[in-house]
Amino acid sequence: MTRRFFLACAALLAIAGWAAPPALAQSADRGAAGAKFIQDLGQRAIGVLTQQNVSRDEIRREFRAILQEGFDVPYIGRFVLGRYWQQATPQQQQEYLQLVERMIVDIYADRFAQYAGQDLAVDQNLKILGTRAEGETDTIVSSQIVPANAPPVAVDWRVRDRDGRRKVIDVAVENVSMSVTQRNEFASVIQRGGGQVEALLQALRQRVRAG
Repeated sequence: MTRRFFLACAALLAIAGWAAPPALAQSADRGAAGAKFIQDLGQRAIGVLTQQNVSRDEIRREFRAILQEGFDVPYIGRFVLGRYWQQATPQQQQEYLQLVERMIVDIYADRFAQYAGQDLAVDQNLKILGTRAEGETDTIVSSQIVPANAPPVAVDWRVRDRDGRRKVIDVAVENVSMSVTQRNEFASVIQRGGGQVEALLQALRQRVRAG
């Protein structure tokens, strides 16, 4: 009986340990939280972009507020600038972040406005397909944006969790990272400008004025 009791206890402990390892449980919790975060954020963004009888400027203001709340814009800006961030002066860095935030608002707003079908309910536009952990802080939330009269668009959101606060740090549309694409574009502009960050700032000023 003692041996059987010992074996039974060992088996129960093994099953308990196998059923809910702390790392897996933590990963599952992070994935569920990340999925809910993106669902809520996406619904709010699409709801803003599909408003009727609202001026473009008002839509931009509302979308910018959502972007600042849900996206780590300073991180994205530094990542996109890459190694040239260290070459920029503090004044150039400050202006760059201001310009790139306005540019990101325009890019994301225009991109998602194309996908948001105005004749669909907001919660039908964004479908969460699953999540996967990336390292100790990041979660990839896979989703589809479903336009009204077009095939679904695959969108992966990289969500970073820092002290319980979640921020989007990249969005991949059909497996193409928007941050990496922008980083390559910025590097090309700087290289054509003789390796000077000022060349990029001039291009961003023109782009923002044109928008």
